[in-house]
Amino acid sequence: MASKVTVNSAWRTARTLWLLVLVCLSVCICVCRASSAEENSAMENIVTEKKAEASHRQDSADLLIFILLLTLTILTIWLFKHRRFRFLHETGLAMIYGLLVGVVLRYGIHVPRDVNNITQSCPVNSSPATLLINVSGKYYEYTLKGEISTIEMDDVPDNEMLRKVTFDPEVFFNILLPPIIFHAGYSLKRRHFFRNMGSILAYAFLGTVLSCFVIGLLMYGCVMLMKQMRQLDGDFFFTDCLFFGAIVSATDPVTVLAIFNELQVDVDLYALLFGESVLNDAVAVVLSSSIVAYQPQGDNSHTFEVMALLKSFGMFLGVFSGSFALGVATGVVTFTKLRDFQLLETALFFLMSWSTFLLAEACGFTGVVAVLFCGITQAHYTFNNLSAESQDRTKQLFELLNFLAENFIFSYMGLTLFTFQSHIFNPMFIVGAFIAMFLGRAANIYPLSFLLNLGRRNKIKSNFQHMMMFAGLRGAMTFALSIRDTATYARQMMFSTTLLLVFFTVWVCGGGTTPMLSCQRIRWVFNMSIAEGSERRSTKQESAWLFRIWYNFDHNYLKPILTHSGPPLTATLPPCCGPLARFLTSQQEPCLARPPLGPAYPGATGSDDLDRELTYGDHELVMRGTRLVLPMDDSEPPFTDTHRHLQM
Repeated sequence: MASKVTVNSAWRTARTLWLLVLVCLSVCICVCRASSAEENSAMENIVTEKKAEASHRQDSADLLIFILLLTLTILTIWLFKHRRFRFLHETGLAMIYGLLVGVVLRYGIHVPRDVNNITQSCPVNSSPATLLINVSGKYYEYTLKGEISTIEMDDVPDNEMLRKVTFDPEVFFNILLPPIIFHAGYSLKRRHFFRNMGSILAYAFLGTVLSCFVIGLLMYGCVMLMKQMRQLDGDFFFTDCLFFGAIVSATDPVTVLAIFNELQVDVDLYALLFGESVLNDAVAVVLSSSIVAYQPQGDNSHTFEVMALLKSFGMFLGVFSGSFALGVATGVVTFTKLRDFQLLETALFFLMSWSTFLLAEACGFTGVVAVLFCGITQAHYTFNNLSAESQDRTKQLFELLNFLAENFIFSYMGLTLFTFQSHIFNPMFIVGAFIAMFLGRAANIYPLSFLLNLGRRNKIKSNFQHMMMFAGLRGAMTFALSIRDTATYARQMMFSTTLLLVFFTVWVCGGGTTPMLSCQRIRWVFNMSIAEGSERRSTKQESAWLFRIWYNFDHNYLKPILTHSGPPLTATLPPCCGPLARFLTSQQEPCLARPPLGPAYPGATGSDDLDRELTYGDHELVMRGTRLVLPMDDSEPPFTDTHRHLQM
């Protein structure tokens, strides 16, 4: 009996010990699992941090590439200016540097494959913009970067590197384009612009629309021929052809204008080219958006319908007029009272100018039109209210931003030719685009010039017309409009062809400006005193009567209210408005030291006042293009040929 009790006691003791061992093992396993999970989580965090740091370094390297491109361009520009080399402008040079860097990035640098990258298929019916992936109970967010072909599946790291140096198209519209367009309006030479206002409006509005439809119709015929020959792999509608005509009609003769500025070519020719390029950029933007908005009723959205056409035309007028009104209103209300703090005054002026573009885009208008007319309005009114230091700062600031943004865009054009991964180069479409571009430009210049010469006293000569035809370069605006949407087959083909059009016009047409001037026997002047005297004598006779009425009203009433210049309202308003005139008349002296206008000049007429008003400020504001002109060497005598004069 005693032995049986001993056996039972031993069995219970062993079972208890076994249970304790199992409990200890379970606790150890749980602790090990928890420790392993914590280690895995820590390792995942470390890997994530390393990837974020590597991505940051890659982004910094990409931006450094563009900074080095601009630096190299500036140094080469200095060398070209010093040697007076005019056959290649800085924009064409920036494109060449961009091409070289693009070749290196595309074919010279290869990123090693990451063994952790795993490609898994997940069949869905659409491509969502954002994906949430559940990985071991943790959710990760992935964003859509675009479609890639099966051929590119093995080169994901290289494609990622090329994708990083490809900017978001909105960067061009919201950051790079505003200073370029604003500078064009802010540096407008008013006297030459208003002398040729009617012709400039005709070329910018009628000519751009005519060029758009000519190019669109010709390209539609080319597309139909390509369909017959089975050279199209996707849809290409008539609206796509019109859209291509709109973006290609945007001229940007910055290279030609810079050479004109250095050579002091005929001011009327300069004004016609400059005014057309400023306004037709705005017209092309609104026209392209109106074509995109063309949407007939029914399933087939690409048929012709009168109501849809009228709706698009109404949208064109509404968007343009609304953007114009918004830009002018913003320019008028930029009425600074911070003259004692010049830095704050300049900062406020800069922010108000830039916000005009963003405000117009947020309201559904076109920021390009708004910021252009905001710049023109601020140059006419707000500039007079700024302190002398802020006036110099704003001119230099916007000139610098324009120079950097323009050269950055042209460098990026060269880079994009090799880094963009959805190029579609079709030889027949490219040849048709070149032919259509030249015919569209010819339809803009020659018929309108013939009609304008019927009413102009100062005729647009045939050699001027040939020069305007030759100077129809494509540039930053054409590139920005084409890269903004490259989702479809048609838009990708248009973008690739647009790049070639820009390269050709900038290099060939821009580089051939000086020989073309000699071929057309368009002379340039080196004695500006003769030119200025000739222009002042002709301004009073050639200014349109409508604008002379407007400037008299502006000088007598708007300038005294909105600025600190002009005659006092007590001298221009009727006596019954005396209290109102005294209330609105500014007691602050104008910042600009200039001769007084109006009754202060005995015997002066309204025409004399207008001539001085238009003349003033033309030399204060910088014309479009860079002013990196070095002084002449002491070893070279200055030009003193007094027989050279402007062709009027």
